Amino acid sequence: MPQAYQQQSQSALNSKTPSATTLSILRRLNLLDTWRKNPTNALAQLRTMTQQHFYAQGLADQLFALSELSYLHARKTSNRAYFMAAALYAYAYLNPTATEAEKPSAFDPHFRQACDLYMFGMTEAFGSPILQTTQQWALPFGTLSVNGTPQDFKWHDHPLTDLRPLARLSVSGFENVYSHMGLGEPVGGLPRLSQQERDSFQISDKLRVPLNLQLQFTMPRQQVLSPHVQATLTLTAMDTATHTVEGGPTPVPLQYNQTAARAVSLNETMDWSTEYKGFLDGRLFDQTQAPQLLTIDPHQYGHRPVVLVHGTASSAARWANMVNDLMEDPTIRQNYEFWFFSYATGNPIPYSALQLRRALQQAVKQLGGTQSDPALNQMTLIGHSQGGLLIKLLTINAGDTLWNGMVPRPLDSLKISQKYKDFLHEVLFPTPLPEVKSVVFISTPQHGSYLAGFSIAHMIGRMVTFPLTVTEATKAVLSSDPALRRLNMAPWRVGSVYGMSPRSAFMRTLATIPVTSDVTAHSIIPVLGSGALENADDGVVAYKSAHIPEARSELVVRHSGHSTQSNPITIAEVRRILLEQLQTQTPDEHITRQDITSMGGHYEPTQPAPLKATPPTPQAQAQAQAQAQAQAQGL
Repeated sequence: MPQAYQQQSQSALNSKTPSATTLSILRRLNLLDTWRKNPTNALAQLRTMTQQHFYAQGLADQLFALSELSYLHARKTSNRAYFMAAALYAYAYLNPTATEAEKPSAFDPHFRQACDLYMFGMTEAFGSPILQTTQQWALPFGTLSVNGTPQDFKWHDHPLTDLRPLARLSVSGFENVYSHMGLGEPVGGLPRLSQQERDSFQISDKLRVPLNLQLQFTMPRQQVLSPHVQATLTLTAMDTATHTVEGGPTPVPLQYNQTAARAVSLNETMDWSTEYKGFLDGRLFDQTQAPQLLTIDPHQYGHRPVVLVHGTASSAARWANMVNDLMEDPTIRQNYEFWFFSYATGNPIPYSALQLRRALQQAVKQLGGTQSDPALNQMTLIGHSQGGLLIKLLTINAGDTLWNGMVPRPLDSLKISQKYKDFLHEVLFPTPLPEVKSVVFISTPQHGSYLAGFSIAHMIGRMVTFPLTVTEATKAVLSSDPALRRLNMAPWRVGSVYGMSPRSAFMRTLATIPVTSDVTAHSIIPVLGSGALENADDGVVAYKSAHIPEARSELVVRHSGHSTQSNPITIAEVRRILLEQLQTQTPDEHITRQDITSMGGHYEPTQPAPLKATPPTPQAQAQAQAQAQAQAQGL
């Protein structure tokens, strides 16, 4: 880096030495030696000289110097009063509500430095958590009164608590870090939920909302040089309509650090061990009473739900990079909202799909139904790996095909209680969920995963514990008919691992049932290497298994493993699908087809989706029935 640039960009923010401008002021006012020997005295003298020459041309530079020197002294002494003084002087220098003639040029390098001095000054002065109430401060030059009204600090009518600074956080774990540059301190706050809200489909009370904190005061250049400053705390959420400081002729943008807020939320809420607990213990969500469906924002009228369903031994956190990127697209942010479904991934796949169905039905009901908001009737489901099989079970007309492919006796003929009949009918006779209009399959083993057929996978599958409902229903079926006692329905064969084996009756039968034509399907299929697709796989699922002819589009992502959710090509394809849907489902005059692009991969031709759901052929039904009978005989 050129030495000249280093000298020009040097400041109290990145070194122990003031900027060249501040050093020049100290020299001109014969205060440099005083600064080195007695910083407190130097600051007091500089303040007095600035007061005496308030209308001088160099006022702005001297205010900047006061801010920078106060910040340096605060760093050396850890004195919060000087950090606060640095923030106040920086705000006076910026003079955000004044006319353009009274403000520094945005081309002046000190402009951005002053924004950062204001931000970091508040960060260090207020500490963590930030006190939201009225405060009285003793400053090096006088006093400061801060008016705070916590009852006004709300996000979608939820009181905000536990405000934590985000400016000094270093974010890791996200591929991309997004922030909105402007004025103020980026903070993250927790919404306070009622007990009723905690028990229903709602935002998590562990979610950090990206906020902007401002310490504002009128006539800042006059006030900051007086013995007393009267200021007000304001808090603005990122998803509000106004992202600017109002009151002046030119709006000033506010600063946010949205990715940092998401990172803190993940860090405070995510127990990564639950990915494996949720695989091995099918009772996890029943025992902990943890909600299975969560959202990162309260529902807003007109926003279409995008429901993300993770795969085996995984969690909702695996979608973090995708959502972090998609939320930066203003069109997506203004038209969609993201819901996350979590489940015990070792459970039988149809049972987990039933939990997803019930969770979505309950959420739509709690939000007033599709009549209160038609956007709830435009749901998109996105599933990765096993999650793709769950969402498929919400988009098919299975009839009795799935049952007949697994059990060689009609359900109605079994001598079991009506409770178990109703449960099995709900699980294994799925119909399309009417609110779902599109699905995106990512790395989905539509015809099974070859990895699930390995003996080691079966051994792991034997370690899974199922919910009592599943265990009792299975026992009831086996004991209802002597012929069914030979049906191999050992627990490990009922769970998701064997269920995803290409040899399982469930997988062979499910593969014959297409997604209904009322639902638009898309496939994103990663493969390792660049060889022929007929021999390609992603390390878990073969291309042939992931391919379905009814998909409207199929994007092959080369050189990508099974966990492709964070791949930029995959994210770009999801973005393309979501943007395209806004035009094909309900055209909007404000949305155009521009910028709806793919950035990589290649599309494979697919057959047009049938006009009506195609039932399995008689030959396929006979084959499935024969396979089920053979399994019952222990073959």
